[in-house]
Amino acid sequence: MVNWVQVANKQLVHRLARAGLRRHTVDVDDAGTVMTIWVPKHKLPTADEEQRRKKNEQRGCRLPVVLLHGFAGDGILTWVLQIGALAKHYDVYVPDLLFFGGSTSPAPGRSPEFQAECVVAALRKLGVKRCAVVGFSYGGFVAFRMAEEHPGLVRSVVVTGSLAAMTASTSDAVLQRLGAASWVDILLPGDVAGVRSLFAVGTHGKWWLPDRVLKDYLDSDRAELLQGMVISDKDTAAVPSFRQDILLLWGEGDMIFNMELADFMTNISQANLGIKELGEKATLRSISKAGHLAQLERPHVFSRCLLEFLQRGEVADVYHDDVGVVK
Repeated sequence: MVNWVQVANKQLVHRLARAGLRRHTVDVDDAGTVMTIWVPKHKLPTADEEQRRKKNEQRGCRLPVVLLHGFAGDGILTWVLQIGALAKHYDVYVPDLLFFGGSTSPAPGRSPEFQAECVVAALRKLGVKRCAVVGFSYGGFVAFRMAEEHPGLVRSVVVTGSLAAMTASTSDAVLQRLGAASWVDILLPGDVAGVRSLFAVGTHGKWWLPDRVLKDYLDSDRAELLQGMVISDKDTAAVPSFRQDILLLWGEGDMIFNMELADFMTNISQANLGIKELGEKATLRSISKAGHLAQLERPHVFSRCLLEFLQRGEVADVYHDDVGVVK
């Protein structure tokens, strides 16, 4: 039987190739942990050194931009509509987080911190010294951990549909609002009806996909990652005030992590929600007519906001703006 997700993936691979990216596997720790990453072809370690040098000289000094996906798919499924626009100006790196795509590890770690350390190790093996990190949903948790632990590597952060940390009380409040017993019920559905519910919660408009496509989405091997995402309320104090420029780019109709939570992160310290201020450099922008999957529902608007933030960061050390809704 045809796996329609795999068919779509092949088409996406061709699209990334046209944007100048190639799939590469990095041995992260020499102990069995491997990560697949889409890398600019002129940055591949296997490329001819003279060719790489000439290509780098032609392109000048381009900022690496790292795109981290969520549970809705791997790197290319999540970011395919942004990669082309970004690749015109930046060196784009798109990892598959561990246990997605071809990335795997025999290590017991399942937390965002472990994911972050593996991404950092892979980037350093690829020669990345300074970068901007963009994270969606689960990838946002990983992006924040990278920024916290490696400020010398992470220059700026863009997060959509995620939090600086997910405490137990925040998790319980969100699950209660959504009428779900656990994150597994929402993000790792066990049947087609559950996948339909996931897309209904994740999008502003109504998306219709045939059952044969939805069946190909089902995957039950990542429940431990969701368990590792939630921290105890007593660990709230560990959430830092970040030094990097941060853009929270939100779908105005996000039903999972709503605008209220995003606003709390930028304006108010709410100990009871397990959320702390991100610092003076944090900016919130919302995108109308978009939900949790804003980068897929409003790709051109999302890409424009993302590029504006990255480009402003290149000419000023501080990027700060009022909350604004993008029509």
